[in-house]
Amino acid sequence: MVIGIPMLWMGLFFLIPFAVVLKISFSEAIFASPPYTSIVEYISDESRLSISLNLGNYQYLWEDELYWRAYVNSLTIAFFSTLMCLLIGFPVALFIARSSPRWRPLLHLLIIIPFWSSLLIRVYSWMGLLRKDGIINSVLGYVGLVQDPQSMLQTSFAVYIGMVYTYLPFMILPLYSVLERQDASLREAATDLGSPPLRVFRKVTLPLSVNGIIAGSMLVFIPTIGEFVIPSLLGASDNLMIGRVLWDEFFANRDWPVASAVAIVLLAVLLIPIMIFQNSQNKSMEG
Repeated sequence: MVIGIPMLWMGLFFLIPFAVVLKISFSEAIFASPPYTSIVEYISDESRLSISLNLGNYQYLWEDELYWRAYVNSLTIAFFSTLMCLLIGFPVALFIARSSPRWRPLLHLLIIIPFWSSLLIRVYSWMGLLRKDGIINSVLGYVGLVQDPQSMLQTSFAVYIGMVYTYLPFMILPLYSVLERQDASLREAATDLGSPPLRVFRKVTLPLSVNGIIAGSMLVFIPTIGEFVIPSLLGASDNLMIGRVLWDEFFANRDWPVASAVAIVLLAVLLIPIMIFQNSQNKSMEG
């Protein structure tokens, strides 16, 4: 029962939808409802079951530069967003882990508070902050740092701001979980042996935080690579990401087979970091 219930859940809400998308990716687009052909056909006159797999959708993704640019751009934005979340989140998680136990609940609350509001509301608030007549430009102009309002909205800078702001808690919480469990006596021993604080961090704290770094990076990288809302609202129209391509193929072009192929390839790309994380976890458990 313990294993069967989650396996049933995964089968109903992941494996079956995945199988449907995989099937559609091997069909052909038509003007009908649903807008794709069936890959299985039973010919009653000949008592024959025919299975037709169309590999042209995957070949089209390979040949069309648009999809390659979308994949590369999504990977680039996801990588640098994850890196920025790590550089910001690690000091924050370390500060919370080393703070007094009486202050930790409040600090946790401050990290979790953004989840209490809708993602759309938070992204729209950044639109108000980053536009030319927004708060940021008004403050910069008031203190004399800029003479003319800067166009920050509809840029890559705005996309990174939105990504880091949205997914930073997913980096901080796993890091805090690992840092809080570290044995303080190891740092004390390194200090007693003459190591300066920077070397203690590099030789003791950082190596013991690898699992938290990997877990937080996966929790940030995987959703950011397929993000749709943030690039659509904060990014430029020519800033292609694979989530936007999926939306256009499904709803604008109504080419469900190509869109399904895009989704399958994206899943295959995401399997690589997931396998790396799983391998790291297995080695950690063996150790």
